[in-house]
Amino acid sequence: MNYIGRFAPSPTGPLHFGSLSCALASYLDARHNNGRWLVRIEDIDPPREVPGAADNILHTLEQHGLEWDDKVVWQSARSNVYREAIAQLQQAELIYPCSCTRRELNLVNGIYNGHCRTTPAATKPLALRLKLYQLPAPFSQLDDTVCFDDLLQGRQTQDLAQEVGDAVIMRKDGLFAYQLAVVIDDIAQGITHVIRGADLLPVTARQIRLFQLCRAASPRYGHIPVALGDNGCKLSKQSHAPALNKHQTRENLWRALTFLRQNPPKALGREPPATILAWACNHWQRSALSGIASQQTP
Repeated sequence: MNYIGRFAPSPTGPLHFGSLSCALASYLDARHNNGRWLVRIEDIDPPREVPGAADNILHTLEQHGLEWDDKVVWQSARSNVYREAIAQLQQAELIYPCSCTRRELNLVNGIYNGHCRTTPAATKPLALRLKLYQLPAPFSQLDDTVCFDDLLQGRQTQDLAQEVGDAVIMRKDGLFAYQLAVVIDDIAQGITHVIRGADLLPVTARQIRLFQLCRAASPRYGHIPVALGDNGCKLSKQSHAPALNKHQTRENLWRALTFLRQNPPKALGREPPATILAWACNHWQRSALSGIASQQTP
């Protein structure tokens, strides 16, 4: 099987160290395995997007020598594809309208209890939920529990009925949900491997279930450690993680390799990005990150 990996950032701000580490890990895993590496901009949530962030992200990747194969895919241009996928899922009786509020969801510890499966939603606006368990034919043979072997975090098991509940695939405001778009796009691009942050590990089982409902093979997943700041919190755009210094590309790459436990020699940090990446591609080892869910930035 030909390897196809991807990096799929949301344009909600500039790249920070945690984002670079994810991009670098997915890039190195693809190149080390003689694969292709794609970039997709997940711009389906306009209220959260920052003007100019997408172009900034792409420019930052280029400055760090992370060159992608093929053209960049923009989710904002794929609405018709998502609507078609929803229509097919509706035809299979896998989708139902839901009027439940976030407050009601919090009352059941964030695990959707299937209320609108049996009680018709009576108010508007309505979200659309996808059935993940106790499925109709011809999917009734699928177990409520999804198991998979993560390339870095090992065996994973999640009971979709007890730990997740049915998933929203279209929000009440009419925007497509991440859980739908990411799977449909991975199928369209033929993604075989997804290397990303361990903060997304909890949603992986429901994504695998959607692959099954679309009658498509799911990628192999590998979840790298979440990068933590000095305060012990995850580096993220929401927590105002500082943007990468674009004038320190060598230092940024060396630090990211150190975070990824690849043990780069100190002298490598003085080399141009192309030299650093060539060394890293040759020396990449997934095993250095096995079982590590989070760690401090160097």
